[in-house]
Amino acid sequence: MDTNEEKLLLKDEVFQIVGCAIEVLNTLGHGLVEKPYENALVVEFGPRKIPFRQPSFDVLYKGRQVGPVRSRSDRF
Repeated sequence: MDTNEEKLLLKDEVFQIVGCAIEVLNTLGHGLVEKPYENALVVEFGPRKIPFRQPSFDVLYKGRQVGPVRSRSDRF
């Protein structure tokens, strides 16, 4: 089957999310750690009304908890 004929699942949603990611990368550039990109993506999601969830999880180092990573409850 020709790939141009395949239907994409959630095509509009995928294009919106990828568009946000490209906008963030074009604006911030390459080479940063992950968190600034994540925070900028949250900003991009806001005006486009894309719902998101940032879960919390524990960070373990050699079997010991060294800190939680908390989700951001505020939305931009």
